[in-house]
Amino acid sequence: MIRFELGFGLIVFAMWVFSLVDVISSDEGAIRHLPKVWWLLIVLFFPFAGSVAWLVAGRPAGPSRPSRYEREVPTYPEYDRPGRAAATSPDDDEEFLRKVRERAEEQRRAYREQRLERERRERGETGETGTAD
Repeated sequence: MIRFELGFGLIVFAMWVFSLVDVISSDEGAIRHLPKVWWLLIVLFFPFAGSVAWLVAGRPAGPSRPSRYEREVPTYPEYDRPGRAAATSPDDDEEFLRKVRERAEEQRRAYREQRLERERRERGETGETGTAD
């Protein structure tokens, strides 16, 4: 009889720990029926009944799916991270890329102007005229 109670207690404890970790690590939007905080409190204060209820009624169904803003197959391996946001429409992506190109060109232009100004000052300080005879 003691072996049965000990075995049952270990099973309940293992199920309770698994359920607690599962509630904590689950995505808030994927949990069914109650908010995440309520499930956490139920599992925490009612180890056996809360764990069974979580596994039956609260646990997210099936494998987690990426959000609608995540890329399914990344174009570049450095972007192969879960949760990486992507443009939802090609028009938004093209507009963003156009703005990035314009900003990069503006920065290049400003850098060239600064470099030319620096070179002019350096030539002016050394007394060079800049013309070859």
